Amino acid sequence: MEVQNFKNHGKVVPGFVFFVLPVLAVNLGWPRYAWTKTRFSLGGLVAVLLAVALGLGFFYARTFALRVQDRVIRLEERLRYERVLPADLMARAGELSLDQILALRFASDAELPGLTRRVLQEQLADRKAIKLLVTDWRADHLRA
Repeated sequence: MEVQNFKNHGKVVPGFVFFVLPVLAVNLGWPRYAWTKTRFSLGGLVAVLLAVALGLGFFYARTFALRVQDRVIRLEERLRYERVLPADLMARAGELSLDQILALRFASDAELPGLTRRVLQEQLADRKAIKLLVTDWRADHLRA
């Protein structure tokens, strides 16, 4: 596997981005167009509602999966904190927001205490800004 870093850590699933999403867009656009041509028939309304429901279903399925992933990462990181952080930082770990935890997960065990201290002291909240501070990247290849 390629070494992961800030520049390449984002995950894109080509089949979803370049096939599923365009097909969903066409599936919504075509019934809307056809509905106007049939002078707003009941069948056209059902087709448009079904297309909207499918689009929302895919959106919610993705959102739910990401939310569960974030909760699992939060749990994993709290367990990691017990192993890696000194007692004074462990006592403050509850102050970290979910965004901070998600960004800090990329810091290596050696870098985590110092970076956590900095995030808490400077009240850094932006995921991207925190990830940019990581110098010794800890890869995460199991994301949804």
